[in-house]
Amino acid sequence: MNLRKRITIKDIARESGVSSETVSRVINNHPDVSLKTLEKVQEVISRLGYSPNAVARRLVQKRSHFIGIAASIYEFQGPSGMTVVGVQQEANSNGYSVTLQLLHHPETTEVEEILNNFIAERVDGIIWAVPEIGNNRSWFKDNQSKLRMPIIFLNTKPYPGLNVVSIDNRQGGRIATEHLLQNGYRNIGFIAGPEDWWEARERRLGWQDALSTYGILPEERQIAKGGTWMPDGGERGMQMLLDQYPEIEAVFTCNDYIALGALKVASQRGLYVPQDYAIVGFDNLLEAAYYLPSLTTIHHPISDVGSLAMRELGRLIDAEQSGKSISPPGAITLHPLLIVRESSLPKTIIKTTGVV
Repeated sequence: MNLRKRITIKDIARESGVSSETVSRVINNHPDVSLKTLEKVQEVISRLGYSPNAVARRLVQKRSHFIGIAASIYEFQGPSGMTVVGVQQEANSNGYSVTLQLLHHPETTEVEEILNNFIAERVDGIIWAVPEIGNNRSWFKDNQSKLRMPIIFLNTKPYPGLNVVSIDNRQGGRIATEHLLQNGYRNIGFIAGPEDWWEARERRLGWQDALSTYGILPEERQIAKGGTWMPDGGERGMQMLLDQYPEIEAVFTCNDYIALGALKVASQRGLYVPQDYAIVGFDNLLEAAYYLPSLTTIHHPISDVGSLAMRELGRLIDAEQSGKSISPPGAITLHPLLIVRESSLPKTIIKTTGVV
């Protein structure tokens, strides 16, 4: 086996007739190098095929160009996995590599091991993509002054001192419910997601806001607690609603998977959507357009959340490295959109045609 000799800075310096320090300044784009010397050293680097040791350069620059992402196993089972993809794509396009740490129990406040791993890997910053569940942000509030690197939290309730990038879940719930109200529906049920999730609570508040705006006082019997984000939660929730709220005309489900379970119950009971009741979901899964009927839902730019978080983290890292002052931590909120399909046709159209 014929292994090629590794070219070093000393080899470049000897061939160029300059010092090793000068070669180092050229490699690191130092301004104190004459144009003539710069061109000479660059020509030798190109001719000899020199490739600087990336790890060594990162140590010299006092930054690793690594970003830590903390996520939960759930992220890779649902649509939020696209958020992590958005982070990675934006990081790679800006010269950062990504190291991923997974929490198997996202509700936990025990995150010391993950933080220590990030510190050991010398990451420049962290994106915390673990969903906010219960009190699982308390570790940051209790240790905020001890952390020595910028952190961006995703889909988190804004707290003082936190940098947050999130979707306006409450606005999404309100838009979904207002759409049903505008289409003539008044008896609108809600199938909730897990109650300890901040996002689920925000979507419920949006549903309540819309009803209140139309002078409708929400009742507890209009709410079904399916307990999960998956179709089984929608199945349980729809069965509860049909039993405890028989005058139901429409339902807003906390996500599209829950809507799928609700549609199954309708089919089992000989009901039709939207003739017997309309339905609106949340997330705009790729599969939602192929539900039967196709599902009206709330679209939110999942991957854009990750991309925007990475850009903001890069800004914070650059400011910290250069010693520049940065604006106080704050929240960046992206707004959702309504995607109208067959599952929520106006009541007037249904009464006129009798069919979808």
